[in-house]
Amino acid sequence: MRISFIMKKLLILVFLYTGTVLAQETPYKTTYQFTITGQVKRESVITMDSLNSYPAKKIGDIKVTDHLGNFKHGDEKLKGVLLKDILMHSQLATTSPKLYSQFYFTCVGADGYKVVYSWNELFNTPVGDNVYILMEKNGVKADKLPESLQMTSMLDIKTGRRYLHNLDKIIVNQAQ
Repeated sequence: MRISFIMKKLLILVFLYTGTVLAQETPYKTTYQFTITGQVKRESVITMDSLNSYPAKKIGDIKVTDHLGNFKHGDEKLKGVLLKDILMHSQLATTSPKLYSQFYFTCVGADGYKVVYSWNELFNTPVGDNVYILMEKNGVKADKLPESLQMTSMLDIKTGRRYLHNLDKIIVNQAQ
């Protein structure tokens, strides 16, 4: 079967267009605030201004690695606000502090990426003293970064797994 010259050109254009569309990256939404929602007594919105009211700590440099431990990129001169300092202001929807151990926090990026921390992990282990919302990276303030509100756990071994860009919301849940 013979394909005409015009049909060949048309097929080439379709393949080129399809390849171009598939190769494009989906733009992500830069976030300047996030909500704390779910099983809390009152939902709250945390803005860049409210984050700036917390003391930003110098937390040093981080080598971001993938799930195998392979180096992806490095970030320097990090400053951040402890996640647990922000969460302390949210009252969990429970009648007893004995139930706090059943709660967990799902941190969700604007692209849908999710990172999970348990209440005990944040408030009852050294991990909680090392989970930050980044306020500055590589000498640039968070509101000037395209990834804006980012989070990381400085004690993780494979750091990229819980390195979150464009934090959009934190959903509080209770394990059943």
